[in-house]
Amino acid sequence: MQPFGLSFARALGAAALGVTLALPGLARAQQAPAAAANTFDAVKSRGQLVCGVNTGLAGFAQPDSQGVWRGFDVEYCRAVATAIFGDPNKVRYVPTTAQNRFTALQSGEVDVMARNTTWTLSRDTSLGLDFPAVNFYDGQGFMVKTALGVKSAKELEGATICVQPGTTTEQNLTDWARSNRIKFTPVVIERLEELVSAYVAGRCDAYTTDVSGLAATRSAQPKPADHLILPEVISKEPLALGVRQGDARFADVVRWTHFLLLSAEEFGITQANVDKLGNDPRPEVQRIIGKNGGLGPMLGLADDWAVKVVKAIGNYGEVFDRHLKPIGIQRGPNAQWNQGGLQFSPPFR
Repeated sequence: MQPFGLSFARALGAAALGVTLALPGLARAQQAPAAAANTFDAVKSRGQLVCGVNTGLAGFAQPDSQGVWRGFDVEYCRAVATAIFGDPNKVRYVPTTAQNRFTALQSGEVDVMARNTTWTLSRDTSLGLDFPAVNFYDGQGFMVKTALGVKSAKELEGATICVQPGTTTEQNLTDWARSNRIKFTPVVIERLEELVSAYVAGRCDAYTTDVSGLAATRSAQPKPADHLILPEVISKEPLALGVRQGDARFADVVRWTHFLLLSAEEFGITQANVDKLGNDPRPEVQRIIGKNGGLGPMLGLADDWAVKVVKAIGNYGEVFDRHLKPIGIQRGPNAQWNQGGLQFSPPFR
């Protein structure tokens, strides 16, 4: 198996990867969104950010043995809370499924959605949502048991394939199979835990989802080597943070919190040294840490909001290495722009 970073980077370079415009189950979510309120003020008044996360995905969002939520996406919830309150613990986590995630955000049950959700045209225009930033570039792949002897997705003719409904994954699978004239039998199960159990129990020959999700599932198995992620990446899946449409102020806070994590990594600002950069000669570092420029108040935040965020959770690279590197995910397209990746922050000025 090629390393994820290499195979995915090559796939991103290929032309005409699948993009979905019509999703199964989307009609259930296409309801009038909650009136766009001032989420920023509502969160401050409540004294707590309510963040929608996955029900449990290793490396991204999962409660530990003490019930404490941890993972890459969870850190984004903590970062936004720190930006607003100066405290990463002022968050309440709401587990959401692929089916109910959009309704939870539309209805105001959650303030922000930080879970593996692909930014698509239909979701951007039809659901009353906005996607302030792509925090993880991904793509859909396949995983099989090593014992099956399959080395390529194109060998899955006649296979049963486990897939979640109401996702870009389901439509991508159909489009890919039709394009490659491959016949398959879908095993459609909504809850992720039940879907993975079905794959592990042998109810399906292959499991398809984002490659990051496959890596997370593989890492959680007693013998990860018994499972093979096939080399093909069949789609582009920009996984993005979500907010309600028409709430630009809060969207800006979420967006620039992500850009802060990227810029901090680019300029070498870390959890360990962020308190020691007061005399750093670089103008952009001075603006990031709030020594000049007055950027924090433009977002409705304190001058030192960025210092507090980085001190609480680190920069993008630190967050990535802490949660995703241990489960075998390489930076690949999520490397910095000057390291051959796609992650790029506009200037802090």
